[in-house]
Amino acid sequence: MHDHVKQVEIVDPRVVRFHLDAPWPDFMTFFGTTASAAGIVLPKKYLTETGDDGFKRHPIGAGPYKFVSTTPGIEVVLEAFPSYWRRVPNVKTLVMRSVPEATTRALMVQTGEADIAYALDGPDAEGIQNAPGVRIVATKHASIFWIEFARQWDPNSPWHDPRLRQAVNYALDRKGINHAACLDFCPPAGVIVPRVMEFALQVEAPPYDPTKAKQLLAEAGYPNGIDAGDFAAIPGFPTVAEAVVNDLNSVGIRVRLRQMERATFYATWLEKKLPGLYMAAAGNSGNAASRVESFIQSKGAYANGGYPDIDDLFLRQAGERDTIKRGAILDQIQQLTIDRVMFAPIMDLRALNGIGPRVTKDTITDVWMSPFPSYEDMEIKD
Repeated sequence: MHDHVKQVEIVDPRVVRFHLDAPWPDFMTFFGTTASAAGIVLPKKYLTETGDDGFKRHPIGAGPYKFVSTTPGIEVVLEAFPSYWRRVPNVKTLVMRSVPEATTRALMVQTGEADIAYALDGPDAEGIQNAPGVRIVATKHASIFWIEFARQWDPNSPWHDPRLRQAVNYALDRKGINHAACLDFCPPAGVIVPRVMEFALQVEAPPYDPTKAKQLLAEAGYPNGIDAGDFAAIPGFPTVAEAVVNDLNSVGIRVRLRQMERATFYATWLEKKLPGLYMAAAGNSGNAASRVESFIQSKGAYANGGYPDIDDLFLRQAGERDTIKRGAILDQIQQLTIDRVMFAPIMDLRALNGIGPRVTKDTITDVWMSPFPSYEDMEIKD
């Protein structure tokens, strides 16, 4: 982003003007959404005085709630800020607890220990959906699962053959995965850009055809299937991972699920050291271009390779101010990922949240492409 910005001008205490080197259609995408953290407003004087460690212990921001206390890794306590510019928050105190096990989070809502439990796994959400006063509310945020073929650009790798990659796509019972892991809330995906994003190519998911998958394996020289080794899956979604592994094994793409901690997964992903097949996911906001930048073009932080023509198209759209022309270029890029079988999209994630009986207004989905509620607008029973 430093390369795009020529100068930052302070106009007055509440107005900042950015001078760009060239047209940049995605300026507000990066500065105004969670596509990056560039637009977060921090008090420079306070941050300078306290340092990074001091700021972590007692942060100050510009939102509807102010920091009260934290127990690192366990909980954060926030208190409503009555002078917030938009409105006085309805809920006066928020206690956010870190509970790694989805089963425990679901039980906390059922017993009334928690009012909202985020990101429940399908079986856990199903277990409480008929509990008295409990509702399951799905998000519509920009998140998606897909399988990466990390070695597809290596001529010596079996995954260089598009027939093998296509076999993976036919092997996936996306509707079945959606039902088991997402209670049918998660639409099967045909491309790795979430359908709620601007410029996302709206295409159908590949059909589930295990017979075709086995045929393609045989045509590629693997009539008895292939030992594909370890299969890493982004942690936190065990039912999705297990369903994918079962689908692959059932057609002869023999994989073993490799357990990893979340921080290790992300670090290894960035270092390009994950196995040849792995299940990725991303939930940051933005648009199709920001997803292309990170995962599809060859210089992307999480990309394992790429193609010169896609790289050229990415650069072209980045400076195109005509929305229709830009959308057409991004459609072309996404179609090329399908034609070349660069990925095996699985499904858009609709995070399942358990809502307890005290919550009368949950505001899930009120903030576009965000998995979290509009906290200042939430309402609970007195």
